[in-house]
Amino acid sequence: MKLLLLLFICAGFSQTQPPQPLPRPDPGENAKLPNGKSQRAEMLKADHKKNLEDAAELVKMSEELKADLEKNDRYIVSLKTLKRTEDIEKLAKNIRGRLKRY
Repeated sequence: MKLLLLLFICAGFSQTQPPQPLPRPDPGENAKLPNGKSQRAEMLKADHKKNLEDAAELVKMSEELKADLEKNDRYIVSLKTLKRTEDIEKLAKNIRGRLKRY
């Protein structure tokens, strides 16, 4: 009798399905900010502004790198110059990441 009861309980648990997660609302074009503007449009506008600022900084840094390379000997590169190349690369990756986002 106990075995039969145990079988019914196990069979009942095996047939129940786990609860399904609730569908998440799509934060696409319908997402609005409290001021009524589209959240996506505002994010794109902010990304564009940041890309322009970073591009200007990238030009400045690359000109400084060029000047450093021209004044140094062809076999000697300062640590400052190497650091500048890493900073340029990091800034370019940030711009690329924002452009790929949308």
